[in-house]
Amino acid sequence: MTIEEGFGLILKKYRNQSGLSQEALAFKSGLDRTYISLLERGKRKPTINTIFSIAIILNERPSKLIKELEDLLDAV
Repeated sequence: MTIEEGFGLILKKYRNQSGLSQEALAFKSGLDRTYISLLERGKRKPTINTIFSIAIILNERPSKLIKELEDLLDAV
């Protein structure tokens, strides 16, 4: 599993838990819906700014998303 794929899984998990569609998350974070889709499918590398923007909308700390990604990659 790549970093991008792992981040995509975590992003989708938290987005679904928040009850947001890709479109709603994109709108609230100032990103494009297709970019959210590409992130979730592991096709794009998020910047630190993107991670922070998304985390704020999902009411999570960016460090929590990164820590979960680290744990996921360590388990593989």
